[in-house]
Amino acid sequence: MSENTRLNAFVRRSILEIVLAILCIALWIATPKFLTVENLLGVLRNVSMKGVIAFGMTIVIIAGEIDLSVGSMVAFSGCIAAWLAAQFGDSPGFGTAFVILTIPATILVGTLIGGAGGFLRVRFRVPTFIVTLALMTVLRGVAFLITKGFPIISFPDWFGFIGGGYVWGVPFPAILLLVVYVAAHFLMNFTTFGRSVYAVGGNAEAARLSGIRVTRVKITVMAIVAGLASLAGIMVASQIQSGNATSGMGWELDVIASVIIGGCSLAGGSGRVWGTLVGVVFLGVLLNGMTILGISSYWQQVVEGALVLGAVLVNVAPASKSERQM
Repeated sequence: MSENTRLNAFVRRSILEIVLAILCIALWIATPKFLTVENLLGVLRNVSMKGVIAFGMTIVIIAGEIDLSVGSMVAFSGCIAAWLAAQFGDSPGFGTAFVILTIPATILVGTLIGGAGGFLRVRFRVPTFIVTLALMTVLRGVAFLITKGFPIISFPDWFGFIGGGYVWGVPFPAILLLVVYVAAHFLMNFTTFGRSVYAVGGNAEAARLSGIRVTRVKITVMAIVAGLASLAGIMVASQIQSGNATSGMGWELDVIASVIIGGCSLAGGSGRVWGTLVGVVFLGVLLNGMTILGISSYWQQVVEGALVLGAVLVNVAPASKSERQM
């Protein structure tokens, strides 16, 4: 491979990082408020919840699937945690212990629901688009049934640390984002399961013939993203100190947008967890910068949608060029 070819490959692989750097410089020039420690940490805190889900969504999309229920899972998990805290949080001598136990219990419930959705997909050959679309409606409805339309305020004050606390000046949600990133990066790059996910997304039949248990991989990736969405639901509930059935509305689109902007192909088989991290930060920086500059939230939605379309076109352009040359 020539030096020019290597350079071109590096530029293509790093284009989003280059654009992010240019964006940060432009925003710094436009408004000195942007490049402050307080604002940058605020960006990390704001993107952390969606970012945690985005890492799981990356794994799902690489496997050739998609999950539209993650926003509703955020609300469902927050409401379940708040309901459990309301039932058992006031138990004499055991209140704190019960509230602590609601965290893994809620994540476990979300993971099992995601795994059940994956099972329905592989057992009855129903597209995940349909399965998760149904789950999106069901989970949101259950959240409203649990809360009866009103936020459940039942968490103790210390619970707010998960979604709003600081460790040595760094927002705790940002630390959780980093921990989940490291775990997802290791899973996808240094484990047999990660290689199996890429193989299944690239060609499920070839993966099956090579001995990979395709159904198990698909069920597992759906369980992973649901579990991470439940974690994000806990973080949101902690931040607002209540379980609210309206939490996470529209998040599925923002999460998928971050993954696509990060270079993940909707066709499956390709994508990087690092790319998703950059995509999450890029989207957060862009929206933060537009907010500081006083740009309307309506225009922010237009820009976000245009970015997603542009990212998709960039991803499919090489394939389209190859097909024309055949």
